[in-house]
Amino acid sequence: QSTPQTRGGALAGAPAPAAAPDPASVTFPLDCGTVRPVVKQKATGDLDGDGRAETVAVVHCRAGSGTPPDGIYVLTGERTGKARVVATLLDPKDQLTATDFAVRDGAVTATLLGYSSLDVPRCCPDREEAAKWRWRNGAFERTAPAGARSV
Repeated sequence: QSTPQTRGGALAGAPAPAAAPDPASVTFPLDCGTVRPVVKQKATGDLDGDGRAETVAVVHCRAGSGTPPDGIYVLTGERTGKARVVATLLDPKDQLTATDFAVRDGAVTATLLGYSSLDVPRCCPDREEAAKWRWRNGAFERTAPAGARSV
């Protein structure tokens, strides 16, 4: 008796899983004036348990100097193949920068760097906090403590 061959854990002849959404094909909810937003980092994973990978992108407007604030956006692929932003985890209006960004085990994690006052130079954040988001009850919920600490 023969068994079907597998390829990447899927049965031979089974449709390949859909590719994760490409951030280059999305219009992000950022106003960068005449320049396009920059995708600083991206990672993929199945965040909502539907068997399809989402893409999470860390995006900011290009800046000549200083540290531009980041946005963290979740993208999903439509059945038509077009990607779209379905959630904003971090809004650039919060004036934070994301580092140590990752998607693992159905969660999005990042270290968020910010400023304690307007007197702090924009090159040198003096606040740091860990952030973690998970899909729960139909929405992304921030599960890491929101308290900031000085660096």
